[in-house]
Amino acid sequence: MSVFDPKYKTPSWLRAKLSRRNLLKSAAGASAVAAMPKALAWTAEKQSKLLSLKKSDPWLTLDAVLIHLLPSSPTGPGAEDIQALAYLFNVVDEQPIDEAEEQFIFNGVGWLNGFSESELKQPFVALTQAQKEQILRKISGSRAGHNWINTLINYVYEAMLSPPAYGGNPDGIGWQWLEHQSGFPLPAKGKRFYEIPGRHKQRVNNRIAVKNLTPEETRKA
Repeated sequence: MSVFDPKYKTPSWLRAKLSRRNLLKSAAGASAVAAMPKALAWTAEKQSKLLSLKKSDPWLTLDAVLIHLLPSSPTGPGAEDIQALAYLFNVVDEQPIDEAEEQFIFNGVGWLNGFSESELKQPFVALTQAQKEQILRKISGSRAGHNWINTLINYVYEAMLSPPAYGGNPDGIGWQWLEHQSGFPLPAKGKRFYEIPGRHKQRVNNRIAVKNLTPEETRKA
């Protein structure tokens, strides 16, 4: 499938997520966070795993896209500051989200790089800021591309507004920027989700997150 496939239709799982995003907007980004399913808690082991995985695709390109979608600026934190990639990785690694959504996120990396190489003879991460903007704007003109970018933006919002224990929003940087007072109680050491006795392991061997795709595999996905 190509990002410009005219037969592509917005799947049901994404329609539900877009409705949730509208809820977030209507609530001014505060109380609606409680309606979001939370990823499992962030650990040093996860951080180490992500540092290794982000050296290659799909996580290398996903990191570059997230940073471009929300760059750091003098007026506010960017995707890197709020650790959007860590939050997304934690969701894919352990949260029982729809498998179709996981595959869509990874397939989008292949579509993006395939289009980038066909247009500019380089993968997305090798492009200049202006070229990245050009490529993302072009793929956003297709329904599949628009939905893929929208999905990543949704996770940027979640990373900015979720409790730091879940991978994003370190030290509440997103809350501080938005002047948002978080709900209480927040997860504390000994009370975080993964420390609760009897926690049910939703994923088997983290089968999706540890998959380290080659550029060729992402293009074929």
